Amino acid sequence: MENKITEIDSSEVVISPQGDIDFSNSQQLKAELLQVFEQDYKKVVLDFSEVKSIDSSGLGKLLLFQKKLKEKEGTLIIRNVKSDYIKNMFEMIHLNKVIKIEA
Repeated sequence: MENKITEIDSSEVVISPQGDIDFSNSQQLKAELLQVFEQDYKKVVLDFSEVKSIDSSGLGKLLLFQKKLKEKEGTLIIRNVKSDYIKNMFEMIHLNKVIKIEA
């Protein structure tokens, strides 16, 4: 999995994962999220336009990151979810109650 990281300004960054987020690569995503966390961004946007699926290990990494970011008064936003599978999963587990999800 390749993740494109784009800095918007000193307080906002966009991470664009590509392909599937699963057990085989969720640790890589976690490492990149922690790297972003240490750079003190207050707004982190995950652009899911190129993500095809996500499993429980990927969801776990997102939830842990959200918790850490919230403790620093930061915001995590998931944007551009194209996959119906991912949309249904997010709805089923009520992820939108924990993480802001934008069309």
